[in-house]
Amino acid sequence: MKSAVYIIFSLGYFFLLSCNNPFAPALIDEAAPRSRILTLQKTPKEVLDNFRYAYTFKDSLIYSDIFDSTFIFKSFDYNQAPPQPIEWGRDTELRTTARMFRYFSTLDVVWNTISNPDTVSAPNSLHPERDLVIEHTVTFTLTLDGGRVIPPLIGDVLFQFVKREFIRRGKTDYKYYINLWKDQKI
Repeated sequence: MKSAVYIIFSLGYFFLLSCNNPFAPALIDEAAPRSRILTLQKTPKEVLDNFRYAYTFKDSLIYSDIFDSTFIFKSFDYNQAPPQPIEWGRDTELRTTARMFRYFSTLDVVWNTISNPDTVSAPNSLHPERDLVIEHTVTFTLTLDGGRVIPPLIGDVLFQFVKREFIRRGKTDYKYYINLWKDQKI
């Protein structure tokens, strides 16, 4: 009888302990700074928040989720005279940034100013409300390894964000993605 009580007590004790997982991540503190919280990318601003998060924590998985499959990067190579245009797609952007994440110890992106949104158009779509394209011009500062070797880069970028609808668990949902990154001034 004593052993049956002991077994029941032990099972009850282990059951209560199993309700608390010491390895589970903590709940999000609502007062935490926004730069440490991932967003659902419901607005272009939330995409930029995830962009900053990916750079800060060198998270290539989050970084890959902010770009649309049609993404294009445009800039100029100012090391050549006259400057030559540079253009690449999503795969090259992800490989290039992954190398940068590995090379530098710290990366810090600050969005100095973000323009008011400008609705451009719906690209190649029969449903303009689905694939809405919004542009923002963003002034940024990028500091690599605390700016000790390379001075902080300050520039202007034009981002185009596309709104994509999809079905999740039987419901229509949407996210914004970057489909164009055009360096305007570095």
